[in-house]
Amino acid sequence: MAPSRGPASESLSNDLTDWSEPVSLPQGNLGRRILADLDLEALAALERKALWLSAWTIHNANHVRPNPDGLKVGGHLASCASIAAIMTALYFRVLRPEDRVAVKPHASPVFHAIQYLFGNQTREHLENFRGYGGAQSYPSRTKDADDVDFSTGSVGLGVGITAFASMVQDYVRARPDWAAGGRPEGRMIALVGDAELDEGNVFEALQEGWKHDLRNCWWIIDYNRQSLDGVVREGLSKRLDAIFSAFGWDVVLIKYGALQRAAFGEEGGEALRRWIDDCPNALYSALSFQGGAAWRKRLEADIGRESGVQKLLDRRSDAELGRLMSNLGGHCLATLVETFEGIDHDRPVAFLAYTVKGWGTPLAGHKDNHGGLMTAKQMESFRAEMGVPEGQEWAPFAGLDVPESRLRAVIEQAPFNARGPRRWQSAKVPVPALAPPEDRETSTQLAFGKILHEIAGGDSDLASRILTTSPDVTVSTGLGPWVNRRGLFARSEIADTFKEERVPSTQKWRFSPRGQHVELGIAEMNLFLLLGAAGLSHSLFGERLLPVGTLYDPFVSRGLDALNYACYQDARFLIAGTPSGISLAPEGGAHQSIASPLIGMSQDGLAAFEPCFTDELAVIMEWAFDYMQRDGGRDPDERTWLRDETGGSVYLRLSTRSIEQPRREIDETFRQGVVDGAYWLRAPGPGCEVVIAYQGTVGTEAIAAAGLIGEDRRDVGVLAVTSADRLNAGWQAAQRARARGQIQALSHVERLLQGVPPHARLITVIDGHPATLSWLGSVHGHRTAGLGVEHFGQTGRVDDLYRHYGIDRGAIAAMAQSIAPGRPVRLAGSA
Repeated sequence: MAPSRGPASESLSNDLTDWSEPVSLPQGNLGRRILADLDLEALAALERKALWLSAWTIHNANHVRPNPDGLKVGGHLASCASIAAIMTALYFRVLRPEDRVAVKPHASPVFHAIQYLFGNQTREHLENFRGYGGAQSYPSRTKDADDVDFSTGSVGLGVGITAFASMVQDYVRARPDWAAGGRPEGRMIALVGDAELDEGNVFEALQEGWKHDLRNCWWIIDYNRQSLDGVVREGLSKRLDAIFSAFGWDVVLIKYGALQRAAFGEEGGEALRRWIDDCPNALYSALSFQGGAAWRKRLEADIGRESGVQKLLDRRSDAELGRLMSNLGGHCLATLVETFEGIDHDRPVAFLAYTVKGWGTPLAGHKDNHGGLMTAKQMESFRAEMGVPEGQEWAPFAGLDVPESRLRAVIEQAPFNARGPRRWQSAKVPVPALAPPEDRETSTQLAFGKILHEIAGGDSDLASRILTTSPDVTVSTGLGPWVNRRGLFARSEIADTFKEERVPSTQKWRFSPRGQHVELGIAEMNLFLLLGAAGLSHSLFGERLLPVGTLYDPFVSRGLDALNYACYQDARFLIAGTPSGISLAPEGGAHQSIASPLIGMSQDGLAAFEPCFTDELAVIMEWAFDYMQRDGGRDPDERTWLRDETGGSVYLRLSTRSIEQPRREIDETFRQGVVDGAYWLRAPGPGCEVVIAYQGTVGTEAIAAAGLIGEDRRDVGVLAVTSADRLNAGWQAAQRARARGQIQALSHVERLLQGVPPHARLITVIDGHPATLSWLGSVHGHRTAGLGVEHFGQTGRVDDLYRHYGIDRGAIAAMAQSIAPGRPVRLAGSA
C-alpha cells in the first residue's frame, strides 16, 4: 500500500503531481546542443573531488588538526553534500565572469574546495579551515583569500542582496556614458538552503524586486527538506511555487535525475514515480539513510504487486537501487547543466532542486545530520569509496579515474574564470567643498537636505555618482529637494500623474532610467541590503556609486542585521538616521531612539557622527564622501590612531529640532576637530572645576547650562563632541599601541582632556543613552556624571521631555552643583 497521508501531513512530493513535466528541461535539438560538448565523466569526477575535499577539510579541522581547547570546530558536511553537484555544474560549466554568486553559508567548504581546484585557494588555508587565518566558516568577501562575491554568514541576507545587486546593475547600465553600459549583463545568483526561506527578509526582498521589475536574478534552492532541528513541513514546495509566481518569477522544478526518468519509462515506472510523488519528507530521508535494502523492502511492501514493479526492482542490486532512489534532480549533473543552460531570458527564476541532505556520505538523510561529523571509521570507509590513498588527501586529482588532462581541460575551460580576476576597480570621485546653509535657525535634518539639494543643482562628478534611497520616508527625512532635482530611478519612464493632471504638489515624482533615487517600501532590511549592494558597485560592476540612505533613527534597529552585513562586506554608503533621540516627542516612545548612538560606536566599518550645528554637518558630509572611497593601508594615523586610510561607511544621527546656528570661521583647526570627533567650544583653564561634554542637538542645553554655572564659576569648559565613536576608537587604539611599546602614542581625546585639571568634574549629556559619553572620565581619571535617556519615552513637547529625563539646562547645572559644590545656581523662574 502507498504511504498514508492526511490533512496534517500532506506529502511534499505530492505538491508536484499537477505538473505534467516536473523537470523543466530544454527539449529536442536545444537540449542536445547544450550537452554536446559536456565531458560529463570529467565533471562527475570533479564533483566527487569537491565533495571529498569539503568532507576532508571538515574532518581534518575536527579530528586531525591539534585542538588544545577541546571545543568542537564544526562544519556542515551534510549541507555541503546536498549542494555539491549544483555548485559543480555552476562553477565548472554554467557561470560566466560577469555572474555573481551568494553561496549558502553552510556550503563554504565546497566553495573553498572548488576554488582550490581553480587555483584560487591554498592548501594551507584549507588545512586551517575555521582556524586563525584559515578559510572562513562562511564565505566572506573581506576575510577569505578566494573569490567570494557576497558574504553569506547571516542566514537569508545573502539571498536578498542578489536581488538588490541586480537592481544596481540595471542602474549602472542605464547610464550610457558609463563603461558598465557596454559590458555583458551578469546574473545575480543565490544558492539557498530551503530552511533559509524561513527568514522574513527573503520575502521582503521578493516584494521589492517585483516593484522594481527585477531581472537577471536566480535563486537556486537546495531543497533537501531538512533543517537544523528536523524535517521541513510537508507541502512547502507548492507554497513556494505560489509565492514566487505571485511576484513574477519563473519557477523551475529540478526533481528527478536522469536515472529516475529512465526508470519511469520502464514497465512499473509510473507506479514508482507515483510512489515518489506521494512519499512524505521524513520517510524519504529515513530510507535514504538506511540504503538500498531498506528501499527495496519498503517499495516491495507498498507497490511490489503493481504491474512491472517487481521486475524493475529485481533488475537492480541494492546498491543500484539506492543510487536510483537518491538520483534526485539536484544531484544529476546532466539534468542540472541542461536546466541552467536552457534558460534563455532575463526574468527572475527560482529553481527548486530536490536533493538529499548528506548525499554521497554516511550521513545521508539522517534527521540529525545538520551539524554531524563523520567518525574516524566512517571517514575511512568514505576514503575507500572515494579511492583516495592515505597521505594524498589534499591532492587535487587523487583517486579519480578520469585522466588528469581531461580534468584540467574542464577546469581551464570553465567560463567563470575566462577573464581572470573578477573584482573591478573604479576611480575616486573628487569631492568639492560643501558649505552649510545660511539659515539663522534650522535643524541638522533640514541642512542635510539642503546640502544635497545644492549638490543636485550642479554638474559635478559627485552629483552624478550619488544614489539616494529611503524606505518610504523620503520626504520626511529631507531627501525631497534632491529627488525633485534628480528624479526617481526606473528602467522605464513613469510619468508624474499629479503633474500631468495639474494637481499642485511640492514633489515631482517622475521615474526614468536617469533618475538617482530608488524609492523603497517600509522595510529597513531592504534599505540596508540595497545600500550594501550599491556600496559594492565599484567592485561588482566597475562603476563607483556613493549611496545615501535615510530612515527614521529609531528604526536603525529594525535593519541592524542587514546593516552589520553590509559593513562586514566592506560596502560603502552614507546613512542618515533622522529624527533622532526624543525629537519626535509628540509621537511617544515608539518613535524615539535611545540605543542608536551605542550602535554607531559598536558597529565595525561604520564611522558614526552626531553634529549639533550645520557647519559641523557640512564638514562631516564633505569628509564622508571622500572617506567612503578610501581603500588604503590599515596602519593607524599616529595623530588620531584611527585607520582613516582604510575608509568605510558613515552614519549621521540628525535631528528635526531647529536651533540657532553660530556664525564662525570654518578654518582647518575647526574642520579637523569636527572630523576627529570633538573640539573645545570653550577651552578649560587651570582653575576649571567643571567640563560639560555634549553630543548632538542637546548642545544648546549644555551651552546654556555653562552660562548658568558661570555665574558661580568663571572657568567652565564646554567640549563639543561630534563623534563619540571616533573619539573612543582612537583612544582604544592608542592604549593598545602603548601596550605594544609605542609609549608616545596619544589619541585625540587624550590630547583634548590632558589640560583639564585632575580635580575638575566632567558632566556628559546626550539625547540618547548616557553610556555613549560617560566613558570620557576614564581617559584621564576625571570623576564623571553621565546624563542621557535610558527608558522609553512618552508624549509631550521636547522641553517637557528634556526636563523629564534630566538633560535640560537646569538638570545639567544642578548636576554640576552636586558634584562640584559652589554657590547655589539660580535657575530661571526660581525664587
